[in-house]
Amino acid sequence: MEAVKIAGDDLLVDIEVAPRSDIFALKGYNSWRKTLEVQIKSPPLKGKANKELIKEFSKLTDRPVEIVSGLKSRQKTLKIIRMSRKDFLDILEEFKG
Repeated sequence: MEAVKIAGDDLLVDIEVAPRSDIFALKGYNSWRKTLEVQIKSPPLKGKANKELIKEFSKLTDRPVEIVSGLKSRQKTLKIIRMSRKDFLDILEEFKG
């Protein structure tokens, strides 16, 4: 999965966001855009969508998360602090269940 890259001790994850969904969900990998597709409940207004992304990914990974690019775009790059690629991919598999 090319959307997940190692950056030192951290992980960079390229995502594409679909706001105003019924639930927070990881919909899968878009191989054409090389992004992880993510649905969120919040609208893209006044940073609400970005706050939800940070909150949900922090809860999912149990690690600090920040947005390193794409603050005003549907395509974003998240930085997950001190997480291995394998651990993240395992969480994705478990989340899809």
